[in-house]
Amino acid sequence: MADFSYQNDGLAQLIVDMWTGAHPNLITPATNPAQYQARSVAAKAVLAARGIYLEQPILITEDEYEEGFNLLDAGLTATNGVVFVLPRNTRATTFGGPPLLETAKMLMAITPNGI
Repeated sequence: MADFSYQNDGLAQLIVDMWTGAHPNLITPATNPAQYQARSVAAKAVLAARGIYLEQPILITEDEYEEGFNLLDAGLTATNGVVFVLPRNTRATTFGGPPLLETAKMLMAITPNGI
């Protein structure tokens, strides 16, 4: 699969929001396809609120990425699924304000560390 990066202020703000505790349902641990599909539905709504309209988006943690996350194992299709990787919040050295947003933007540019 292709890895690439994309800069978007709305996605960078989503990273910051998630680092500071918002949207925990987007990365709730999942062990079966139904749980991943619920995460995909939640991601679809959160991304649509930011003007990004995708059929089967899913946000995963870096740990899930490193463990070999697979769309098919999650019950999502390879043709419609889009995976976003949330950078670990331990990569940031400060929380709050513009520096954190800029950190999120930088991490987005490094695949797979950014959404």
